[in-house]
Amino acid sequence: MNLTYKACKLQIEKKSYIDKEDMQQKLDIFLIGNRVTQDEYAELTNLLTVA
Repeated sequence: MNLTYKACKLQIEKKSYIDKEDMQQKLDIFLIGNRVTQDEYAELTNLLTVA
């Protein structure tokens, strides 16, 4: 578990993002840049969807 994942998870849980689309774009970029793993990305995307 890395800091990018932890920071994103906390931000999603607290709903402290501009909007869901913006947060999803950030997650996409983090995945492409190998800042989060595929599993972490899937978890964060799921959290964002149900949030």
